Amino acid sequence: MCQWTSADLTSIGSAQLRLPLSPRSLSLGLAYLSLLFLASAALGGCPTGLGHDPFRILARSTNCSWTLERHTRSYNHLEGDVRLRRLYSANKFFLCIDKTGKVDGTRRKNYPDSLMEIRSVSVGVVAIKSVSTGLYLAMSKKGTLFGSARYNPSCKFKERIEENGYNTYASLRWRHGGRQMFVSLNGRGKPRRGHKARRRHPSAHFLPMLST
Repeated sequence: MCQWTSADLTSIGSAQLRLPLSPRSLSLGLAYLSLLFLASAALGGCPTGLGHDPFRILARSTNCSWTLERHTRSYNHLEGDVRLRRLYSANKFFLCIDKTGKVDGTRRKNYPDSLMEIRSVSVGVVAIKSVSTGLYLAMSKKGTLFGSARYNPSCKFKERIEENGYNTYASLRWRHGGRQMFVSLNGRGKPRRGHKARRRHPSAHFLPMLST
């Protein structure tokens, strides 16, 4: 990242002040400064320490806000953060856990078993619990999803927001052949084995929707 220092701007200002104050010289000087600030913007830097120097004031008037490309990343929630959401899959099903511990998908928008309490247990790691049944979403060593009455390491999932805006949930505890295993619902709303889903599969993509 390019960083402007007070010495840099002062030297530029001093150099410009020594130029003859003809219209042509002043125009060239301003053009030179504009090129410098454009180069700084391209490199992602913003001038700092502007003070009262006229050239620094010119820098201050330059827009120093740039949009950074959003990369796939984990949510950096603080430990203990709790959200009430319905996990809506890219296959148009809401994830639910019934009182028997069966994990399934439903198209019913306000189905009680689909309202989830998503609690951050560490940075980027969450526990998902059905509010109505009190059962935690868990994944077995074989990649099978089920509802657990007790919170344990199999109930921890790594939550990530993907480039398309959907979330993925991968088991923190279990892997298959070194690959992550993901929570997923197939085209019929049935849970898939974790090792059969991949991060880019629509079946593993969920939107945490606010409860209505």
